[in-house]
Amino acid sequence: MQKRRGSMRKLYSWPVIPTTAAIVCCGALALSAQTDLSGYWAFRIKDGGVNYYQLQQNGESFGTVPPVAGQGGGFRGRGLAGTVKNGKVHLEMVNSMPAAPAAGAPGAAARPAAAAAGGPGGGQTRVYEGVVTNPNRIDVTLTTTGRDAGVLKGWFERVSKDEAVPTRIPSPELRDLPDNGMVRTPPMGWNSWNKFADEIDDKTVRRIADAMVSSGMAKAGYTYIVVDEGWSSGRDANGKIIPNGKFPDMKALADYVHSKGLKIGIYSSPGPQSCWGRVGGGGYQGSWKHEEEDAQTFADWGYDYLKYDQCTAGEVYDNTTQDSQAAYQKMGEALLKTGRPMVYSLCQYGAHDVWKWGGKAGGNLWRTTGDINDSWGSMERIGFAQLDISKYVKVGHWNDPDMLEVGNGGMMADEYRTHMSLWSMLAAPLMAGNDLRTMTEETKSILMNPDVIAIDQDRGEFQPVQRLSVQGKTEVLIRQLSGNAYAVGLYNRGDEPAEITFRWDDLKFDTGLGSRRLAATDLWKHESVTVSGDTYTATVPKHGVVLLRVAVATGRGGFGF
Repeated sequence: MQKRRGSMRKLYSWPVIPTTAAIVCCGALALSAQTDLSGYWAFRIKDGGVNYYQLQQNGESFGTVPPVAGQGGGFRGRGLAGTVKNGKVHLEMVNSMPAAPAAGAPGAAARPAAAAAGGPGGGQTRVYEGVVTNPNRIDVTLTTTGRDAGVLKGWFERVSKDEAVPTRIPSPELRDLPDNGMVRTPPMGWNSWNKFADEIDDKTVRRIADAMVSSGMAKAGYTYIVVDEGWSSGRDANGKIIPNGKFPDMKALADYVHSKGLKIGIYSSPGPQSCWGRVGGGGYQGSWKHEEEDAQTFADWGYDYLKYDQCTAGEVYDNTTQDSQAAYQKMGEALLKTGRPMVYSLCQYGAHDVWKWGGKAGGNLWRTTGDINDSWGSMERIGFAQLDISKYVKVGHWNDPDMLEVGNGGMMADEYRTHMSLWSMLAAPLMAGNDLRTMTEETKSILMNPDVIAIDQDRGEFQPVQRLSVQGKTEVLIRQLSGNAYAVGLYNRGDEPAEITFRWDDLKFDTGLGSRRLAATDLWKHESVTVSGDTYTATVPKHGVVLLRVAVATGRGGFGF
């Protein structure tokens, strides 16, 4: 993540203009007459992200240099266009800029985020109004309408080309890193992004940790509190990553979370910056060229988990499997070198079949998809797509279809139960993304259902989920569990209630049944299910699920759990 770079900031040298009473009175006009504002600039918001631009002034016209074809540019594919008159600046975000035809033309310096991570646009407008304070600074008010609407104070600050346009360095040779021995079952916890984005702060994280314990979430198995994007500021004079004003002491925060019996996670990127945030729309400090220093800093602060987000890595690494693996391998090696046990969460949106090499780069889990959102369509599409790659899951190395949206209000209760059931059948990480301080009883009952969590956390010889049957908009999924048992999920992806059937003899128990019988439990109704005949049929509500645990019975009425 990145914010202000503080003493690491290296600006273009610029003529110093004497300050006189006349200039104080008419400073903006004088600067406008004497100063060409063309060059590289960083737009900064206090305790927010940073955007980099190459701006060009031509008379009163002022805006981003058009991107060179094949080199990107603008602001995540967009740019700024406006005017500078009498020292007053007006810029607006534009949704498209024509590529410059000349192959050698200078490219724009904005740092685009990974497309899968999203970004401003889609009905959002940004208007920057301000004055030229001095040749190296323009103070502005940013007014955003549409998504993330609001008014913020910020400033453009002239920077060097080296800061605005990072220079690529060679990637390390690939090698297989050893298993770090972490998360023998999928990690469970909470992540700040889905609910708070980069508007998270120290106080909120502490209150979430309190709620993790008081709500019963910790007792149910949720352990990690992960601070996502929005905590960092830049680097000090020695190159050490530092937090912003929202997080005054990262070690003290870790100590507080640990005092609750929980573990804590942190966030960074293999690129120069993280992705983007609501606070100004820019990225925060990344770990590029500082992997070992940052890993050691995180260890010294006492962090237990690192989420490492692709974001701007595409600016400094080629878009190849080898470079992607190398970028994550760098941090994997750095984490191992610290000697502190840390869960390593790779987040590069499933590019280059990460499930085939994520473990080799030291990863314990890896995102397999773009960001989820709190809707049935997003959750359904992402969740069921995981079935095609379920064979790559193994102990300590988990496919991550992104965080849970349960409790955020965008889906119905049946849809959230499907969400929780599907993630558990997939043996996916269970990272809540709601506000734990204000959970309803219904939300608690979904997130803390012990029988559903037990499927996700099953400690037997791991067997991936299998798709048993598909009929129209209905599916039957099964997963073999320890204790001579199966989990069976009957999923209705349709918009009307549906009857779904499976055969009992499709469940191939290790020891066989012989004369013994089966015992089954509906895990959402918390009641026994009668096992008779050759098949079982249930009426499943639209977008709903019936989730069973089926085991060989022991004794009279007993279950083989």
